[in-house]
Parts: sequence; C-alpha cells; structure tokens
Amino acid sequence: MSSFPLSGFATRAIHAGYDAKANDGALVPPLHLSSTFVFETAEAGAEIFAGEREGYFYSRIANPTVDLLERRMAALEGAEAAVATASGMGAITAVFWSFLKPGDEIIVDQTLYGCTFAFMRHGLARFGVRVTHVDLTDPANLEACISAATKIVYFETPANPNMRLVDIAAVSAIARDHGARTVVDNTYATPVLTQPITLGADIVVHSATKYLGGHGDLVGGIALGTGADMRQVRLVGVKDMTGAVMAPFNAMLVLRGLKTLKLRMAEHCRSAAAVAATLNDHPAVAAVHYPGLACFAQHDLARRQMPGFGGMIAFELKGGYAAGVAMMNRLTLVQRAVSLGDAESLIQHPASMTHSTYTAQERHAHGIADGLVRLSVGLEEVDEIAADLTQALDAEVRASVDA
Repeated sequence: MSSFPLSGFATRAIHAGYDAKANDGALVPPLHLSSTFVFETAEAGAEIFAGEREGYFYSRIANPTVDLLERRMAALEGAEAAVATASGMGAITAVFWSFLKPGDEIIVDQTLYGCTFAFMRHGLARFGVRVTHVDLTDPANLEACISAATKIVYFETPANPNMRLVDIAAVSAIARDHGARTVVDNTYATPVLTQPITLGADIVVHSATKYLGGHGDLVGGIALGTGADMRQVRLVGVKDMTGAVMAPFNAMLVLRGLKTLKLRMAEHCRSAAAVAATLNDHPAVAAVHYPGLACFAQHDLARRQMPGFGGMIAFELKGGYAAGVAMMNRLTLVQRAVSLGDAESLIQHPASMTHSTYTAQERHAHGIADGLVRLSVGLEEVDEIAADLTQALDAEVRASVDA
C-alpha cells in the first residue's frame, strides 16, 4: 500500500487496510470463501488458536475479507477495532451478551428500533437484566437515575423512527463518570455524519444492511470500539453466544458500498432536505421531523453534532393513520418497504411494521405516534421524489374536502 497518508474520509473508505501488492496486484480485494485455513505445522495451529501468533483458522472467528471490512470500518469510525456480524441485531446482541450478567442494569433511550426494543424488553429482561427507559434528550435525566448497577447506556441518534437526537458527548461523559459503557447505534447518521467514538462513546453499532451497503442486496452488522472490547465481542458475543457471523460475500458487498458512501450520503442529505421542506409546506402534513429543518426542536444540537442531516424523514398527516395509509398507497415512485439507506426511496408505517413489537400503549409512551410515516429518501431525481409525494398528498387534501 502507498505510504501516502490516508487522512480524508473518502480516501480511507476506498483504500484503508488493503495492499494490492500483497494480493498479486488485484485492485479489488479478493473474496475469501474458505470456511477453514491450513496450518504450516501443528505447532503453528496451536499458537494461532492460543492467540500467540497471528493467522486465520476458522471463518466463524475471522476471515481475510471480513477482517479487511473490520479494519476499514474502524478507520472510518475512529475506533481501534471492529467486529462484523450477520445483521445489525447480531451486532447489538453480541455486544450486550458480552458485557452483561444477571442483576446488571442498562439505561436506554425512550425511542428504539422495534427489534432492539423487543430484544431488551423481552430478551435481556428474561435473564435478570434490568432495562430502564430514560428520556436521554436531556442528559440531566441520565444523571438523575444512573447507578452503580448501570453497565451500559444505549441510544440511537437520530432515533428510529421519530428522529429525536441525543447529545453524544454529554451523555457519554456522564456514563463514563459512573463506570458505564456508552453504546451508540449510528446507523442513521453513518460515520460520514457522526463519529460517536470521537465524541466520547465507547462502542458503536451499525446495521450495515442500510447506508453502509447502500444497495439493498445484503444483511449485515458492525460493532466498533477498543481492541479489548471488540476481542470480547468476537470471542464471547459472536463465537459463543450468538454465532452471528458475517459471510465473506456480504463483507465484500459492504466494502463495495463504502467506496461510494460519502458521495451517496451527500446526495441523500441534499435530497432529504428538499423533500422535508416540501412536506413541511404541504397542507395535508401535520408535522415533519427532520433535523435539518429550523423548526425541528433539536436543530441546534443537530448543527453541532452533524455536518449534514441525513436521508431519513418522519412525518405525520393531519388525517392520522388512515390518511397515511391512503397516501402511501397512492405512491408510484416511492416504494412501500421496510429497511432504509437504499438507492430506492422507501416508505413505511412504523406502528404496523418496524415498530409493531411495541404495544399501542408502549408506542404512545415512547413517542411513536400511530400516524407517523417513515421515509428513506433515495437517490432518484429529487424533483421526481417530491412530485410523487406531492401528488399523493394532494389527493389526500381532495379526499378530505370531499368527505
């Protein structure tokens, strides 16, 4: 690899961790599909198993293609090390199973992705881990309730699906003062917009399925942190507890996605800002939740913490859930589908889809309105995205007048 310093984000996303000369000059890193690896001698195998010598022995533990993805992601997030997993939930569960025991407490934000909420409330809680929900948009709330039993403080920022933000630096400082790890889901922002470790967080998790892959053709996850913490996640959380191993082919696809991540995120941000403004001005829309809007309650924090505001928008219609369903069914360009961060614009209804693991009462308590619609703004021409949404919303206005 060139000795030229890899200081720029896009340069690191394309080159970090790879030396073409060491791989027969291959410009694109080779795909290693082998499940196992041959030892020169029995003694060498024993040393690799014992951690006394570097090397690969079984792809459930490490694989050259997956290892390159881990090193490249660490370079992008400002972490010492990373562990790639089979899904975003694989990353989250591997981290939590690595550092918790019965009697421990975790403090989590009020709003979480539906499957994360289910894992904590219906998974960890069954094994004697206390799960405490706190409104982390005000760091003072954490200070008021954190205790010696608290081992992890966890949040998403922006949160899925309602876009609330958490001050990463402030919350991480409080957690550190009380001996707790801060774990941040950075899926929405990506390291292009936020690098939580540089702001004081201990561990970052991603659903690589989303913006990192960027093409809707893989499922994967990443956890990042110190070398010691990631060794624990690899050898306990993944190897022993979950088996949530990323396939080498998926690692190759994520590596491909990283090469265009900065370019794609810039376009997602530009288009989402324009679409959010269009939605905010439409008479059928009751509220738009997008950090880039001046009317967004945490706009000042967004400007301090994020150089761009992302490609995700949440909004509510004046006609509530029924109007949202009717509007989504009128769309022709924007696709009705879960997931996010793809080239295609995707729209979905959290209360009946991604966050249906919450009861109606829980959704109300955790800030997820029944009429909330989640939009992932894709890479189509922005005027065509806006036109599709506008025609669907205009029809809703006409329907309400006719009624």
